[in-house]
Amino acid sequence: MAGNTFGQAFRVTTAGESHGPGNVAIVDGCPPGLELSVDDLVPDLRRRRPGQSRITTQRQEQDEAEILSGVFEGRTTGTSIAILIRNHDQRSRDYSDIQDKYRPGHADYTFDQKYGSRDYRGGGRSSARETNVRVAAGAIAKKLIAEAFGGRVVGYVRQVGPIIADIAAPAEVTQDAVEQLPDGNANIVRCPDVAAAEQMVKLIETVRKDQDSIGGVSEIVATGIPAGLGEPVFHKLKADLGSALFGLPAVMGVEYGNGFGCAELRGSENNDLFVAEGSSSSAGVAEGGNSSAGVSGRDGISTSSNRHGGMLGGISTGMPIVVRCAIKPTSSLSKEQPTVTRSGEPTTIRTKGRHDPCLLPRFVPMGEAMVALVLADHWLRQVATSEWRRG
Repeated sequence: MAGNTFGQAFRVTTAGESHGPGNVAIVDGCPPGLELSVDDLVPDLRRRRPGQSRITTQRQEQDEAEILSGVFEGRTTGTSIAILIRNHDQRSRDYSDIQDKYRPGHADYTFDQKYGSRDYRGGGRSSARETNVRVAAGAIAKKLIAEAFGGRVVGYVRQVGPIIADIAAPAEVTQDAVEQLPDGNANIVRCPDVAAAEQMVKLIETVRKDQDSIGGVSEIVATGIPAGLGEPVFHKLKADLGSALFGLPAVMGVEYGNGFGCAELRGSENNDLFVAEGSSSSAGVAEGGNSSAGVSGRDGISTSSNRHGGMLGGISTGMPIVVRCAIKPTSSLSKEQPTVTRSGEPTTIRTKGRHDPCLLPRFVPMGEAMVALVLADHWLRQVATSEWRRG
């Protein structure tokens, strides 16, 4: 199977299946000297792990990472970092009666067409279980960009079904607001709009009782990103972000900045005007709720709004990078649905496994991880180019 490696300068290779012994990531390209321990991986892994609340899958996995190589005396060595996360709560018996049936919305049929066989236990390689090691690798990337240039990546749930959060300034949302409600309780749906979060939880509980699921939108914002990251043709920053996010299970759409909203605008309405840092027009909030607070370029220049989502010509501008992902409803349902067998015979299917009624709350750290990996990769590429230019 090809396609298990992502990135160029900061490269991640993963292996593993949903019901196998565990999942592995190999991280290449991390510079030596970065302080790193398992404790740095724990917070994001806990945010992604199953069984964390009443609105997620009840599979119980602690997702405890083991760093097998690439770290010595608390710092990265510059060699490959190997991370292992073992599986403990697989229930493969839940899938034994559907091994010859195609689950609607899943990759069962396409795997059979491509490989001639498949691991039917929980989706095998196509399962979101594999993303735990991507989140671990993303935690390393987050730490790297934070130390390198003060970069920060924060994601949250923007929409569940028809319920849309009111978030006026995405770049100002903190992870504390995403993870905790004002009363101190956990924000289990990870929406910083408290009123919308309460409605989202109720909707998710309703669809779970109906043996159904619901989709939504996650927004991910990267701040403190320097201007100049990305390539002008192939490997545009926006293209690599799109590839990274589409590489996650259940992602049906990706947009950035004003996204599809630009289709209704004239050029004079859509353009973000360049301004000198410190001028009266350089502060404010752009249409679409994208805070204009960003990092100015070499000449102290930024834009007065951010409909471009922090990228022009495939290269970062220093403004907040704002991307949104449309996430489909969970395909695995406990209610009976019509389907066919591998031989094409009509039948019905009911998935017995433990599944999320809404993928959005656990998607947030996955999306953050992929954005951070892309930014770390492009920063290292830019550093290599800059060093050559200075030399």
